[in-house]
Order: sequence, then structure tokens, then C-alpha cells
Amino acid sequence: MTFYNKITSLHLDVLKEIGNIGAAHAATALSDLLNTKIDMRVPKVEMVSFNEMMEFAGGAESVVAGIYLRIEGDAEGGMFFILPVEQANHFIKKLIHDESFDFRNPPVSELGRSAMQELGNILSGSYLSALSDFTGLKIYPTPPALTVDMFGAIISFGLVEVSQIGDHVIVIDTTIFEEHMGDSETVRGHFFLLPDPDSFETIFRSLGVS
Repeated sequence: MTFYNKITSLHLDVLKEIGNIGAAHAATALSDLLNTKIDMRVPKVEMVSFNEMMEFAGGAESVVAGIYLRIEGDAEGGMFFILPVEQANHFIKKLIHDESFDFRNPPVSELGRSAMQELGNILSGSYLSALSDFTGLKIYPTPPALTVDMFGAIISFGLVEVSQIGDHVIVIDTTIFEEHMGDSETVRGHFFLLPDPDSFETIFRSLGVS
């Protein structure tokens, strides 16, 4: 039995708690960046199959902004942050003060791309920092790569290596609440955590969960 098959609700609860700590740090950084109050939460963490994963973010053909990075150090793997393109546009317009910005209208400005990569840096960096603090492991991200495409096309890139050693990924739901926004305007993104199998075991043993 691989370690993937040993993961229980307890493991996922640990990841959710770490995710909420990371989300709090990210919210502080985003509030400063956007000059408005931001609150972030991780309502759910679950393990899903590759097929189930395609139903996230509106399905495989839904156009999204995807940030991909490698995780290196004591635990290695990959991580995606996926945001519906309309919501990505909302944040980037605020960051670069350009209401005409649209990822769906190429050529996309380098300023807009850089802003999205910085957003991905903040979110993924905050999560990995919390994971590192909890585990005592040295974990750090590589510079993020940005792609705007159909969800299925983006996510398949990171599954090439993982599909050879497993068929499940960890999904970390993330909600972003912006001041003066109603519930219907809440931003909902997803982290897809793809640790190498040995890294999964390393992480949970460091947390005292085995």
C-alpha cells in the first residue's frame, strides 16, 4: 500500500489547519497590496482523483489563470493555484490600476502578467511558509509560471510526472473575501498540491501523523 492510500481525514484536517494559517498571512499581504481589507479562509481540503479534479473550476474547458511552481527542499513536488479568469482579471485590474486589462484579450501586458505571478507568489508562499513552520522542514517554491488556458490543458501539465506514481491529488479550497463584496462576489480559487509520494510521508511524519 502506498502512502497515498493511507491518507485519512486526520491528515486532511491537519492540512486544512495549516492552510488557514497560511491564508491569514496571505490576507494580510494582499490587504497591504490592494489597499483594502481582505480575508481568506480554507473551508475544505480533500483528496480527489484526476477525473474528479477536472470538475473543479467549472470543468475541463473552463478558462482559468493558473500559477504553477515546483516545491523544493526537504519535501518536493508541485503546486497549482487556479483562479477563474474573470476573478483573476478583477484582482489584476486593481493591482495595476487598469480597468481595460483582460487576460482574454491578448497581447497581455507584462505588467499584468507580473502582477498575477506576484499574487501566486504571495498565496503559495504563505501556504508553504505555514507548512514549513509546522513541520520544521525546509520547503520553498521555485519562481511561478503563469498560464491562461482551459483548466484541463493547464492541469495536465503537472500530472505528467504524478500520473506515473499515483492517481490522486490534494485539493485545498480557498475563498477570498474582499471588503464591501457580497457573498455572490466571493472569490473561490483552488490549490492543487502534488507532493512526490516520499514527500507526503516526510511531511506527515514531521507533523506526528503517520
